[in-house]
Amino acid sequence: MTGPTQRTPGASENAGNKAAKSVLVIGCGYVGAQLLRDLNRSGWKATGITLSEASADALRSEGLNVVAADLRTFDLRVLTGHKPSTIIHCASSGKGGAIAYREIFLETTIRLIEETRFEHLIFTSSTSVYAQTDGSIVTESDPAKPERETGKILREAEELVLAHHGTVLRLAGIYGPGRCVPLEKLVSGEAGIEGDGERIINSIHRDDAVSAFHLAAEHRWQGIFNVADNTPVTQLEWFQWVCARVGRPLPAFVPRDLNRKRAWTSKRVSNAKFRSLGWSPRYPSFREGLEQIL
Repeated sequence: MTGPTQRTPGASENAGNKAAKSVLVIGCGYVGAQLLRDLNRSGWKATGITLSEASADALRSEGLNVVAADLRTFDLRVLTGHKPSTIIHCASSGKGGAIAYREIFLETTIRLIEETRFEHLIFTSSTSVYAQTDGSIVTESDPAKPERETGKILREAEELVLAHHGTVLRLAGIYGPGRCVPLEKLVSGEAGIEGDGERIINSIHRDDAVSAFHLAAEHRWQGIFNVADNTPVTQLEWFQWVCARVGRPLPAFVPRDLNRKRAWTSKRVSNAKFRSLGWSPRYPSFREGLEQIL
């Protein structure tokens, strides 16, 4: 699938739009919970799935409709019996390896396609599927040939979704309120600048990721879309700005971490395709997003 197809509702569909706007959000973690809130506020009939009963209770206390279920064993037909217009698969692997990736991303996607009823499927992937290491600009039409097994599993799931006219959102590194891994490492003293600091960091604020999902659900655009902010930066640039902002010395320079879970890559992920459809990040670079956090 080479390009997006914008779906234009007809008059009869607009008349029944309220009934049609039902959505199942699979995975109510850092992004999914905020997405569920956002969809619920904007009038969607939204149901969320989360792994633990404690998480489900916390979200229910906000007035949200949430079911606690283990995707690996739960009968998904129970949750899709009323044929939600949209399913958004944004579950997390729980920091697991290839086995968890296969269970959560690939096998769950297969079960959704084979066992349930829906109109549109949105799958959350990662810009880590781009294996480029030369700092080049990458778009959705560039090769995505990951080296690690986890990345290969994501690609397999992507192809399944695309074959069923769905949407694949490749998210850059997510940060936002209460979550920014490089900043946490800087504060704890664990941070290091790899090599000469020229590795490219691609980021997306949680709220901009949510707006991307929402727009994709509203318009049912088909195909692959990169979801990243407008300004990829080098690791050195990131730490220079943050350290100056918080009054800390730069972390030490350390060897490249070639054993990264999703492999060592360095590329500038372009968001031009999604922006051409009207999406625009509220936080165009990490600087605006981190100002709010700091």
